[in-house]
Amino acid sequence: MIRINLLPHREMKRAAQQRSFIIAAVAMLALGVGVVFLVHGVLSSRIDGQQARNKFLDQEIASLDKQIEEIRRLRDQTQQLLARKRVVETLQSNRAEVVQLFDQIARQLPDGVYLRNIKQTGTKVNIVGLAQSNARVSTLLRNLESSPWLDNASLVEIKVATVNNQRLNEFNMNVDVARPKPEPTAAAKKPVPPAGTPVPAK
Repeated sequence: MIRINLLPHREMKRAAQQRSFIIAAVAMLALGVGVVFLVHGVLSSRIDGQQARNKFLDQEIASLDKQIEEIRRLRDQTQQLLARKRVVETLQSNRAEVVQLFDQIARQLPDGVYLRNIKQTGTKVNIVGLAQSNARVSTLLRNLESSPWLDNASLVEIKVATVNNQRLNEFNMNVDVARPKPEPTAAAKKPVPPAGTPVPAK
């Protein structure tokens, strides 16, 4: 009877299977490593892109902050210039008003009245002076009231004073500065006929 020894064949088959397993395992490991590197590369690329976008946004935000600061600075300068302009306009208006005030007081000053002090605070004017009699003080009050630039003239105090051995009346009065009202136009002066009145033909 012929006997065949199959042991070497089985060992060779087992060795071939082991080699195939090892090759498959190495291939799977290499594939896994490749996938890991690929995913890492993709994620790194995305992270780098996001970081670049973040850096760009930070630069743009910084630029906008500078522009906003410049706008605020220009706005503050504009407000300061406008405030100075208003001050200059007020000073010019006050200067013209002071000239008009002194002119009006000088025009309304009766004989026998001498002014010692004039003080203006806003629209309020305080006048201190001397008069030869109470009647002249009353005349000054009436004259001031009649001026279109002055209003609410009122006597604060009047007392006897001796100046250069002369008996005079020292007075203290207040008056308001009032702008004259514009003259009404011809159309405004013309009376309006009542409703239902027939209009004459031209």
